[in-house]
Amino acid sequence: MRLVTIRPADATASDPGLSRVAAVLPNGWFLPLGSLALMMPDMLAGEIEELDLATVMALDPTFGVLRAAMAAAEPQALEEAALDPASVRLASPIPKPGKILGVGYNYLDHIREQGMERPVRPVIFSKFANAIVADGEPIRHPGLTHALDLEAELAVVVGRRAHRVRAADALRCVAGYTAANDVTARDWQGQQKALRPGEAGDGQWLRAKSSDTFLPLGPFFVTADELGDGRGLYVRSWRTAASGPNANNPFQMQNGNTKDLLFGVAELISIISQEVTLAPGDIVITGTPSGVGVFREPQVFLEPGDLVSVEVERIGKLTNPVVDTDGQAPADSPAARAMAERDGQIPLAQLSELR
Repeated sequence: MRLVTIRPADATASDPGLSRVAAVLPNGWFLPLGSLALMMPDMLAGEIEELDLATVMALDPTFGVLRAAMAAAEPQALEEAALDPASVRLASPIPKPGKILGVGYNYLDHIREQGMERPVRPVIFSKFANAIVADGEPIRHPGLTHALDLEAELAVVVGRRAHRVRAADALRCVAGYTAANDVTARDWQGQQKALRPGEAGDGQWLRAKSSDTFLPLGPFFVTADELGDGRGLYVRSWRTAASGPNANNPFQMQNGNTKDLLFGVAELISIISQEVTLAPGDIVITGTPSGVGVFREPQVFLEPGDLVSVEVERIGKLTNPVVDTDGQAPADSPAARAMAERDGQIPLAQLSELR
């Protein structure tokens, strides 16, 4: 099952009360769960219209009731109640998770490109919910960083409370998966290759990883029964540059596969839950494969006007424009064109008002 969080096309991220959860029908249209509840009142309460996805999965971790309601409804009625994706705007599937845990150095090829040794235990860090943006929403390039990078990752969404779970039982706590872009300011992170003479990092990763808009998440949430343990999925990324020799042409940055994860989903959930209790709606981003910009020769960093995409196989592609601190992108850049198209050809001067 595929689910999305949607809001009206004219709403912004500052209107969380307008968001609602919808199921993705086979034809690609979105069926709001409130509409399904009206059809099947004996199976679903009308209040489901007001619940976010984290609450829905806390009440129904396997989505069994939701599946049963959809299977019992008339197919024609489902299609008639569904919304054209072009008529709404996607929000992040989980807009406000309680916890976001990241995993560093979890692909051997990414470790090798840094000249590091394989870790004995996963490196765990945190990100905050302020970093989350949805598919199509801008990534802000802070003016004080010169080394903004992208990281394509598989994101795990927790569906049951996980406290000291064994690896053998950990997948029961996974509700599903989505795609993530772990945007990172490499100079703030203290990555040696990104530092200019005289520079030093922050000493920890918080600002580098958790600044506003540094975690695009989406576009779809796919339930765990479809993807199992999350292994065997291609994880890719692209940058469409606003300037330079490859301007306006998507350039593939990463091409990895979750079969190469050093610590798999079950092992990560088990290890994290020994000391950090996980709750429904919490997110674990599982690490990135090789190909990120900081370790390329020459290096490739994101600039205002760029357009970046990450894709996880069987989940979908997550695309975001890069803008400056004021929310602006250079005229006719890939970012400016993407935002104008998404927002109905709004003049460039007004683009900064969208966030």
